[in-house]
Amino acid sequence: MLMWSTVASAFKLSLNHIDHIQLLLYSCMVSVCVLSAILLIQGKFMVIFSYTRRQYLLSLWLGILNPFLYYLVLFKAYELLPAQIAQPVNYTWALTLAFLSIPLLKQKIGLRVLIAGLICYCGVFIILTHGDIGNLTASDPTGVILALFSTVIWSLFWIYNTKDERDPAASLLLNFLFSLPFILISCLIFSDIRAVNIAGLVGAAYVGVFEMGFTFVLWLYALRLSENTAKVGYLIFLSPFLSLVFIHVLVGETIFSSTVVGLVLIVAGLVLQHYGSSAPPRKTARHGGSD
Repeated sequence: MLMWSTVASAFKLSLNHIDHIQLLLYSCMVSVCVLSAILLIQGKFMVIFSYTRRQYLLSLWLGILNPFLYYLVLFKAYELLPAQIAQPVNYTWALTLAFLSIPLLKQKIGLRVLIAGLICYCGVFIILTHGDIGNLTASDPTGVILALFSTVIWSLFWIYNTKDERDPAASLLLNFLFSLPFILISCLIFSDIRAVNIAGLVGAAYVGVFEMGFTFVLWLYALRLSENTAKVGYLIFLSPFLSLVFIHVLVGETIFSSTVVGLVLIVAGLVLQHYGSSAPPRKTARHGGSD
């Protein structure tokens, strides 16, 4: 949770030195190395060569969704928006997942989820307008659309990921491996793969380790070792508040009171959505958020 709380700041600081496509390329490469090392240590690396054609096709599709499309959109949103806005908006992915599950998984949602959605998006509205309800242009519109769209991509990844019963770390590694060609081609066409300054590379390495790789494994083990996974799961709701502290200290953003109020509403809505659920809220089934 502490590691995830730092990644919004890492995104923003890294994007001061490299663009969003370069950040995705370099961090994805680091994540592949980290996940490969984890599987080697666990003695499971060879399992990635044992799957069926259908499972590899699933990895290709999941890799296009995440990390390729998801982080491409999310990093661009962070380029356009203050971190204190992009991070809370992206945090509403769990609610987007609930709504998309209706048509895609044929699930039913109750009144509690609808009320939770209203509370969450009221919080988003307060954050985006900086508390001035009449000021709809307070935040970059393109950045806002991208931040909201990232929740759709992430939710789609989760929904299709429910069909994947393979080892999570091995599955995640394959997703990243299959996504690398798409990321590389995008970087060649729309950006540049030439060496960037050391600060950008260090930032990308940090993101690759703590957003996309190692933290995911820690989270899975925390859930596995806990006697009550729901209690561990709800700890993740502390992450966005800790993230604001890091954003202020490391990035230097002045945290608006409207951001705090909006974030309280978002988290309150998410807690209401999960209240009484048997499944704990989880940052991911694939990685350790965003965030």
